[in-house]
Amino acid sequence: MPIETDRLPPIPPNELTAAQQRAADALVSGRRGALFGPFVPMLRSPELLDRAQRLGEYLRYESAIPLRLRELAILITARHYRQGYEWHVHAPAALQAGLSERVVRALAAGMRPESALPDEAVVHEFCLELHTRHAVSDATYAAALALLGEHGVVDLTAVCGYYALLALLLNVARTPLPAGAVVPWLTADTCA
Repeated sequence: MPIETDRLPPIPPNELTAAQQRAADALVSGRRGALFGPFVPMLRSPELLDRAQRLGEYLRYESAIPLRLRELAILITARHYRQGYEWHVHAPAALQAGLSERVVRALAAGMRPESALPDEAVVHEFCLELHTRHAVSDATYAAALALLGEHGVVDLTAVCGYYALLALLLNVARTPLPAGAVVPWLTADTCA
């Protein structure tokens, strides 16, 4: 498989516009502490970067979704879009948040995680339907509502949408994985 070139690599600091520098400074001074991953290509649109990273900060760190389920939703999204960088960052975070290795392996393989806990199964079905059908059934909505409440359903939907945005941007930019990082599905499932 040929190595793909990063289409939107880091911009040298001396070439940043004033707006890009302000957006980068705001991101670096926040919880992330560095300009990396999807924010590198997004810096080409500094206003988008500023607004998106604030939304992402809420969804990743403060949303109504419990951390384990939030990371599950992010992994489902990363796998759906075959986004290796997003997977590389969030698979370890999901394990640290309490998602089991068996569930992570099943997701990597594109399979329904049979060993998922009941709350994980609800989130999995919701995210899977949302990504594949672009909507959720009444039964799936009711299960998510019972688990998370209206606030949680809205936040879960937003997590899927936000990480889809990042995945698509990373895919278009061809942002490379860090040196030595491997995405589990690339050996058998490559995006042509």
